[in-house]
Amino acid sequence: MSGPNDNQTKILSYLKKGVIRGKHFFKSKSIARELGLSPNEVGTNISMLIDNADDIVIEKWSYSHGTTWRVYTAKKA
Repeated sequence: MSGPNDNQTKILSYLKKGVIRGKHFFKSKSIARELGLSPNEVGTNISMLIDNADDIVIEKWSYSHGTTWRVYTAKKA
């Protein structure tokens, strides 16, 4: 399997920086605005990252006025 594409790399970096700052909930539309993507692009790419992100956990949390994602640091085994 190939690695993440450019948009996925940008989204992962954005989410990781947010988690480091103590943020755990991210709306697709806010990520999109910050990164110059559409909310649909964010949702599609995050969905692909859910099973492939090694050091963070991404969960679809709610869908109220857009999708909200819960993100936190993965526990190392």
